[in-house]
Amino acid sequence: MKEKKRLPTDGGPISWTSPFAALKHVQVPTASLSQAAPHQSASAPALPKKNRGRVDIIRQTAHRGGKTVTVITGFVGIGQAEKEALAKQMQKVCGAGGTVKDGRIEIQGDQRDAVARILAEAGFRPVLAGG
Repeated sequence: MKEKKRLPTDGGPISWTSPFAALKHVQVPTASLSQAAPHQSASAPALPKKNRGRVDIIRQTAHRGGKTVTVITGFVGIGQAEKEALAKQMQKVCGAGGTVKDGRIEIQGDQRDAVARILAEAGFRPVLAGG
């Protein structure tokens, strides 16, 4: 029969060892910038282009059956392919669907905070507009 280990109740020291004590001296590898952002190519600069312009992030529900949609408008000097790449990244991060229509990016749901973060990383100046 297995012998039970008893803890002292008289206030004496407790003989206990942490199961994580063996990991105390292990070196944790740090991720480099190129590994942290696999969506960027190796030839692309590590820092995003600064001041690519203001973009408005609007939450809309009108004419959508009560569904909330986050709309990003006001892109200047950006092509359709880059808008689609940004939309795809936003959809992935937000876990929602979306599309590019009439020069605007539409993401399903109220995703304004996540979209603003992605646009700021891309060098845009996001502005939360509307209600």
